[in-house]
Order: sequence, then structure tokens, then C-alpha cells
Amino acid sequence: MPTPHLSPQPGASGAIQLAASWPNWMEKHTAAFIEVPLRIALIVVVLGVIRWVAKRAITRVVQHILQPSGNEGEPRPRRSGRGAAVLLRDRSRASQRREQRARTIGSVLSSGVTIVLALLGTAMILDQVGIALGPLLASAGVVGLAIGFGAQSLVADYLSGLLIMVEDQYGVGDTVDLGEAVGEVEHIGLRLTHVRDLNGGLWHIRNGEVLRVRNDSQDWARAVLDVAVAYDANLDTVYQVLEDAGRALRENPAFADVLLEDPSVWGVQSLDADGVVVRLAVKTVPLQQWSVTRELRRRVKDALDAAGIDIPFPQRTIWLRNEAPATEFAAR
Repeated sequence: MPTPHLSPQPGASGAIQLAASWPNWMEKHTAAFIEVPLRIALIVVVLGVIRWVAKRAITRVVQHILQPSGNEGEPRPRRSGRGAAVLLRDRSRASQRREQRARTIGSVLSSGVTIVLALLGTAMILDQVGIALGPLLASAGVVGLAIGFGAQSLVADYLSGLLIMVEDQYGVGDTVDLGEAVGEVEHIGLRLTHVRDLNGGLWHIRNGEVLRVRNDSQDWARAVLDVAVAYDANLDTVYQVLEDAGRALRENPAFADVLLEDPSVWGVQSLDADGVVVRLAVKTVPLQQWSVTRELRRRVKDALDAAGIDIPFPQRTIWLRNEAPATEFAAR
């Protein structure tokens, strides 16, 4: 339809027409300039309140799960898989591990809630503006798939780190064996674990590469001592000497809280070429089995010497043959 020709209007008439059309223009654009911004502001406020409430709830739940029971610094027995003795050994490290786990787990959950709410809010705002979400979601799916293939190891590291903390497989201050890395855990994060070995080297291990863990700081440990005696020694006397040495060690005030039971003689471990090997074992608090074994060696050595029982040493019998040369016998 052709547009009718409008003759120019005087200034006063144009102002009158503009004033007359203003209510219609406002009515048509009210949704764009007033309702939509109000709806967006309402969405932002509601999502912000939900995020604040969720973070508060996550913080309280995590602190409630990880907080110690009873006196401050004392762990709940058997709750985290660690005996009371190891945590009482160093309360500051136990508190540090607990706080780190709570902080990290809370941070991860809070970040997850924030991301979910941000995506939800963005989708709702775009819907209010009138932008179609179908093509955007399809594009985001393709991009997310590409990123997922490229960052598989990174995702595995983060998931493994989260599970390590939630399951409390090990924490700061624990002595662990992660394969090549053996030592004390100095830091554990979502992606990396830092282990200080015996020589002072600091290992940085990706959590996704931790396939198995031996934690020497959980529940209890065992000191095992193999003692070799001569074949002519009376084994009943040897057993009694070893038991007396172990009992005396437990009665020592310096080791009273370290040994969890009386040392026991397990019996003959092997029959070697140089002597009979008898095994002595005792349960200890974690990480103290090595010091207990060293002290047991000293006491057992003194007790065997006092009882006149020889500790055998390698012995070899050498046969020497002195044959005269054949020329000498021929001359005779």
C-alpha cells in the first residue's frame, strides 16, 4: 500500500500531534523500558538471596560434619578412620587438616552453586530480553564437548582431589606412600598434593595420578623385630627374654603412651644358614613404629647378652687342599 503524502505541519500542530501520540508510545514500550528491567532486577535479587542462603547452609553443614566432638582438638573416635592417638600427637595439624578440608569442600560446593545459579539467571534474563535460547544451548553444547575432550585430565584431577578430601584418604601431616613419592603431606588441594620426602624434596603429584595410597598415620601401626639366635640356644629361654624386654619397654614412661599392647613373640620366623630367626611384634600409635623398633633392638641386644645367648654372625668353613706338583713326585 503506498504511503500517503503528508504535508509539513506547522510547529504548533506537530507538537500537538507528538503530545497526543506520547501515551500510545509509552503504552507500547512500557514492557521494554519498565517491566523487563524490573523482571531482570527481580531475577538478580532472588538468585542473589538463594546464593547467600545456599552458601550459609553449605558452610554450616561442612563445619558440622568436620568439627571434632568433645574437647577442642580431640577427634571423634573412628569417625575419620584415624585413631585418637595420632591426632592427639599433634592437635595443631589435626585442626589444620580439618579446617582445610572444610574450607576446600565448602569452596567447591559454593562455586558449584554459584555456577548453576549464574547459568540459570543468564537463561532467564535472555528469555526476558527475547533472545532465543535454542541456538545458544546448541553452541554451548558443542563448545562444552570440545573443552571436555581437551581437559579430561584436569577434570579427573579435580574430581579425584574432591573425593580424597571427602573420603579423608589422607590430609596435611600424614605420612603416605603414593608410589615414588613417600613422605609427609604438606598441602592437599583439588588438583595437586604436595609431599615432602625423607631427603627434603618436595613432590607435586596430580590427584588424578594417585592410583593407590598407603597411609601410615591411620588407626595404628606395628613394630616388627626379627631376632636371630644360634641353633644351640634354648628357644623357650629366648622367648622369655624377648617378652621380658618388651614388657620392660612398655613399663617405661617414655613409651607407655606409644605402645598399645604388650609386645608378643610370634615364634620362629625362619631357619637361616647362620641361625634361627624369632619374630617379636607390638602395636604402636601411628608413625612411632620406627622409634619403637630401634629401642627394641637396643633392649633385646642387652637382654640377650645378659642371658648369655649368642647372636650369630655369618660363618663359613673353608677347606684348603695342598697338593704337591706332579713333577716333585716323579723326581722322588
